[in-house]
Amino acid sequence: MTLDWTHAAPSMLAAFLASLVEFVEAMTIVLAVGAVRGWRGALGGTGLALLVLLGLVMAFGPALAEIPQDWVQLGVGTLLLLFGMRWLRKAILRSAGILPLHDESAAYANEIGAQRRRGGIGRGWDAVAVATSFKITMLEGIEVVFIVIAVGAAAPGLLLPAAIGALAALLLVIALGLALHRPVATIPENTLKFVVGILLSAFGTFWVGEGMRLHWPGADLSLLALNAGFLAAAFLAAKLSRRV
Repeated sequence: MTLDWTHAAPSMLAAFLASLVEFVEAMTIVLAVGAVRGWRGALGGTGLALLVLLGLVMAFGPALAEIPQDWVQLGVGTLLLLFGMRWLRKAILRSAGILPLHDESAAYANEIGAQRRRGGIGRGWDAVAVATSFKITMLEGIEVVFIVIAVGAAAPGLLLPAAIGALAALLLVIALGLALHRPVATIPENTLKFVVGILLSAFGTFWVGEGMRLHWPGADLSLLALNAGFLAAAFLAAKLSRRV
């Protein structure tokens, strides 16, 4: 099957950026756990969670192919729209100064303190390290799995590009974590959440329309207009919120 890059490239980008945000948050906690309680347990818990998440993608991704395409597009589009609007709302409130900006360095310091207060650090497979790393990786990873499956299921052939985008984000965060040995605070996470919220909202709106058999003007090019529309609305909402 020939890959349609007009759909594949935006899907890959959306999955990459959304996954990047989630993996940065997970990596911050894993680094703190490893620094205090040891890397064996931290990496073991993380690896176990990644295997479970991979199994979820392999189990549920192909299963969606058995559902009528219109239903998939409508259901997935609705979920993407709700998911994207939730991220976009928080990004707008942070941009307006109503919510505090997310600080990975502060989160890292807080987790370091929490792990030290637990005490009882043992050699080998530290149960607390394994459980904490597994929990945070699963928590953030479930959202990544949802995005990959949702973006990939919206049209035939998109699951692989979406998965590649998520995998690229994972490898990038791991590489930065290994190189820096500290939170990847240099990545503008709040800006990424703003961009990802717009992308997911635009994708969701597009797929809902497709599921309702709406003929978008310009077909796939209408995605550009939807992104521009959500961007303008988000900037306007942030500006108005600053005045409140």
